[in-house]
Amino acid sequence: MTGFLIRVAVTGVAVLVASWVVAGITIDSLAAGVVGVLTLAVLNAVVRPVLYVLSAPFIVVTLGLFMVAINAFLLSAVSVFVTGFHVAGGWSAVGGAVVISLVSMMMNLMISARGRVEIVRPRRMIKHIN
Repeated sequence: MTGFLIRVAVTGVAVLVASWVVAGITIDSLAAGVVGVLTLAVLNAVVRPVLYVLSAPFIVVTLGLFMVAINAFLLSAVSVFVTGFHVAGGWSAVGGAVVISLVSMMMNLMISARGRVEIVRPRRMIKHIN
């Protein structure tokens, strides 16, 4: 359960960054933002894996670019379901999907499955003198 809550928080930060960066994504209120993030998190957890499996040939042929289209579709779906969460059009959805994916990837690299921030340090090589 904590893993899902961590992913929701990461998605929330990513959606907030996307609303700042992409001109066509607007959030009217805090409540609309929270409901939008929760809706997107549930869609990402339930619907996105099914869409990935069903569209696997397209994903392979386009070398993974079709995943951006799926993520843009889910972001647009959130704007349809949630009042106060607006995505202006297809290109805004694609831009938002790219920004959300990049920010989520960067944040997930720093957060472990237990919810702790991890600092990765390379090990020092110890020279053995024989």
